[in-house]
Amino acid sequence: MIITQITPEDKNRVRVSFDDSQDLILYKGELKKLGLEEGSDISDALYEQIFYEIVGKRAVKRAMHLLEKMDRTEEQLRRKLLEGQYPARLAEKAIDYVKSYHYIDDERYARTFIRLKQEQRSAARMRMDLLAKGVSAEIIEQALEEELEVSPETLIQKLLEKKHYCPDTASVKETAKIVQFLLRKGFRKSEIMQVIDF
Repeated sequence: MIITQITPEDKNRVRVSFDDSQDLILYKGELKKLGLEEGSDISDALYEQIFYEIVGKRAVKRAMHLLEKMDRTEEQLRRKLLEGQYPARLAEKAIDYVKSYHYIDDERYARTFIRLKQEQRSAARMRMDLLAKGVSAEIIEQALEEELEVSPETLIQKLLEKKHYCPDTASVKETAKIVQFLLRKGFRKSEIMQVIDF
């Protein structure tokens, strides 16, 4: 296979394009060490070595580094690796590797998220947030069922206290404003009506 183009990505890295295989991002030092130049013909074996041994190992290290900084869902980690221009096949291999050591676990992530956020967010809002992070609906429902301890009414009451809202003295306009605030937080009208008569 022939290297058709080598283009700078940043001051340390280059994109190496091949005539019939996926582009790879390499460091300039790696390029020099391997003796790769535009127009040179490389064997399939060398391409495979670069793909798995160099870029593949780097994808695993990157995944580990991303998880050191913060807990992530599988989908969040996948997005980060793809943003880092790792080939999809290598991103999946890196994810499989960290999953095998339980460094990522969507169920654990969802449970922790719910335990930490249930004092500030409605179940509906947490459900939407977790779906956006790529957690499956099935895992979310199971985690909500087992971890959610704060009732919607209790949470609404806490939010009202935080906003210094008193139903007895509030005007119609203030009540309408607070109801809109609670609806945006993901509470259902029926849940709000348990606490505020409007």
